Amino acid sequence: MSEKMATFCAIGAGCAAWNFVAPEGAPRHLRASQASQAAAAAQTASAAGTNAAMVLGSAAVGAVAATRRTQRKARGGRGGFETLKSEEIFTEAKDLMPGGVSSPVRAFKSVGGNPVVFDRVKGAYAWDVDGNQYVDYVGTWGPAIIGHADDKVLEALTTQMQKGTSFGAPCALENELAKMVIDAVPSVEMVRFTNSGTEACMGMLRLVRAFTKRDVVVKFEGCYHGHGDAFLVQAGSGVATLGLPDSPGVPKGATTSTLCAQYNNLESVEELLKNNEVAAVILEPVVGNSGFIPPTKEFLVGLRELTTKYGALLVFDEVMTGFRISYGGAQEYFGVTPDVTTMGKVIGGGLPVGAYGGRKDIMEMVAPAGPMYQAGTLSGNPLAMTAGIETMKRLKEPGSYEHLDKITGKLINGILDAAKEHGHQVCGGHISGMFGFFFCEGPVTCFADATKSDTEKFAKWHRMMLQKGIYLAPSQYEAGFTSLAHTEEDIEKTIAAAKEVFAAM
Repeated sequence: MSEKMATFCAIGAGCAAWNFVAPEGAPRHLRASQASQAAAAAQTASAAGTNAAMVLGSAAVGAVAATRRTQRKARGGRGGFETLKSEEIFTEAKDLMPGGVSSPVRAFKSVGGNPVVFDRVKGAYAWDVDGNQYVDYVGTWGPAIIGHADDKVLEALTTQMQKGTSFGAPCALENELAKMVIDAVPSVEMVRFTNSGTEACMGMLRLVRAFTKRDVVVKFEGCYHGHGDAFLVQAGSGVATLGLPDSPGVPKGATTSTLCAQYNNLESVEELLKNNEVAAVILEPVVGNSGFIPPTKEFLVGLRELTTKYGALLVFDEVMTGFRISYGGAQEYFGVTPDVTTMGKVIGGGLPVGAYGGRKDIMEMVAPAGPMYQAGTLSGNPLAMTAGIETMKRLKEPGSYEHLDKITGKLINGILDAAKEHGHQVCGGHISGMFGFFFCEGPVTCFADATKSDTEKFAKWHRMMLQKGIYLAPSQYEAGFTSLAHTEEDIEKTIAAAKEVFAAM
């Protein structure tokens, strides 16, 4: 092959590759530097002979094929559903943030593929940067209980922003929201606002230890209480195990006083209470961070009796269930009152917030009333308080929780019936506007049961539902949420999509 012919082949292959690979709107020609690089490569190829030039051309064709495969993957293999802009943004994000996200589950690691990147939300819907619309059942992981970007909430926030976004000083809005929380939640006589559920749980942990003058706490396998060191504990499949750090960077000393019991198993709890001076038993009264796992009424009643018997405090982590399964949370729904409660999500109306509260004699341990120190620069900020107040006003309107229960029941029953119709083992349930399902026969009463789920099948189902415009939590081990903005039509659309997907699997 002549030197001129080799040069022509190399530049031609490069031009062909650029024509396919170049981003939309980019000039589809080689830059001068690229052309000179191609010419240099051609000279080398000429010296090596015809085979080298052919390899260069093959490499260019291979690059084109790989790009086409990536683009087909971004399109989801379905006409009308493309996520090319999401792919571009997420690819860039991975060079800017660990894993490309600000919170791990958003990365879609457990369901495969890359996440879609949201552009805006309203009501029950979300739109990604590619213009795809979804019926959203994540609801920013729970807070959007009255629907995204509610007009009344936005109006109140706009008014408040004219007065300021953060004071770092007391404001009357704190009093207003505090009174609403105290009025609603049976266990709460005083409340301290924080900036997140994790922060609320960290303050709660210090509080229960300070009040009881004991160090040991009991949590449950699969229950999540934020990323504080003491709660990042790996629990075995046995009845109860001594906690071991579940994340690098957590010293053993941080978890040696954290014991684990099995959810819905009172015997495992009493065994730990008998043999240890326990400060508190802490749990999600309805598990949402291992998927949706409800308690038995007997389990919650038994915990109240056991903690009283052994001098430990009972703590409900209602960051997820608070104001969602009923206005007074799980404790009102089940009729069991803990000593301390942690809250978040809904009470911020979509803005960062958290809170912990309980009996007055316990809460008066918190500084400056007492010696237990906890503080926060943005705690009780006027924007979060405003959004929370407006959200809770809406929830108090007649029929709110009846609507949530009706549409969520229809949703979960429709999905379970669709799975059964097409021969798939799926179990699940709901309470008010919180739901979940597992890809296994069931029943699921604890985390060990949840781990029997077919996570590969769930991942496939999740991706196929996404392509049909249904946005679900990207993990088998996360609960789902409905809102007051979801309609019967949204539910019917979702059930129809589930039927099609189960039939195709």
